[in-house]
Amino acid sequence: MDLSRFDAAPLIAFTATMETDNGTETDGRFLRRCGVDRADERANAQASGFRFGCLHVDVDQMDHSPIRAWKTAIRSVWRAFRIAMLTCKKRSLAKILLIAGTTGAIATSSLGQEVYTVENGREIRPLEVFQDCPVCPEMIVLPLGSFMMGAPPEESAPVDVRLDRKPGEPRGRLTEGPVHEVVIDIPIAMGRNEVTHEEWAVCVADGGCSYQPDRIVSTRKGRNEVVGRSPVNEVSYLDIQEYIAWLNEKTGSDAYRLPTEAEWEYAARAGANTKFAQGDILTPDQANFISFGNITDQGVFSDRDLNSPFMPISVDDLDAANAWGLRHIAGNVLERTLSCWSERHLGLASSSQYLAAALQVQSCDRVGKGGAFNASMYTARPANRGRATEDRRSDIAGFRIVKELESGD
Repeated sequence: MDLSRFDAAPLIAFTATMETDNGTETDGRFLRRCGVDRADERANAQASGFRFGCLHVDVDQMDHSPIRAWKTAIRSVWRAFRIAMLTCKKRSLAKILLIAGTTGAIATSSLGQEVYTVENGREIRPLEVFQDCPVCPEMIVLPLGSFMMGAPPEESAPVDVRLDRKPGEPRGRLTEGPVHEVVIDIPIAMGRNEVTHEEWAVCVADGGCSYQPDRIVSTRKGRNEVVGRSPVNEVSYLDIQEYIAWLNEKTGSDAYRLPTEAEWEYAARAGANTKFAQGDILTPDQANFISFGNITDQGVFSDRDLNSPFMPISVDDLDAANAWGLRHIAGNVLERTLSCWSERHLGLASSSQYLAAALQVQSCDRVGKGGAFNASMYTARPANRGRATEDRRSDIAGFRIVKELESGD
């Protein structure tokens, strides 16, 4: 790699690959920057629990000035290094490769070599699908990493229908901010789909769930019966806790739960920084919604003719998977989360902190995410958020689950 054309080369060409804790091939230049120059010092640091890792920044294709290249590379390396220190497991090879392309964009850190073990002893890796039992939901292992949670007010302007907005005040929901970085430091798998009526019915038949919702949905087109593998709806947060308790008993674990708002948004974005995981717009063949979200000054949608079914559809329908394989996480039914509602994001730095905040409150209004079949495209944005009491049952609301994972080391 020829770095001679970059004045900043000595600062960004210091590393090779991230290695295991016993580190057999660490680049010496990286060790010096960690304050560890000699092998004996390195051994002492390892004995104290220090985790080593190396990062590789390929700037061959960067068509930037030296100053801009320096800023981009150092910012990305530091962000990735902090993630690595949180997520690197003993004897687990976790490679981080940051590639700077001609656009100057640095790819999201890829920690793709984590290995976890599930109940049947199977080893699984990020983005693999598994199922703990024949009647259990399919789960997808999420990669570790970080993301920017929330959105600026202008992103939600098309669906801001506040009646108390002052004259001249710009549209936008302050509840989606502040935008802040969150590190995902609890390894999880998330349901590939929303929990379906069929999966819920097994819990009812087995005595784990006391409430059986019907399949009738009331819409402006009348009352309709949902068919196929449609997501279960009209279940409350409290109903969902029965399902989760049953599922944990079924699998002999306590690993299943609802996602926090931070975990849900991280999964929904799937590494994207755009309004939607698919880009800055959704299409009706990617998600189940009724409008592109253009709101008039009178607070009504100006376009509702998308041939929407106006009801939940099967989790198998549409091209509805994001980059990580999670289907219908945008639209279809609103999804309950574990997090308590707050008028602004808590601004916490990690997913473990968001989980702790959710668990320390016994009862609260819970956050809902993902939009719904009777709402606009803009409500299906990962940053969009709503609220509901714990006992509320709604035609438009369902859920998907997460499972906390254990290292396969």
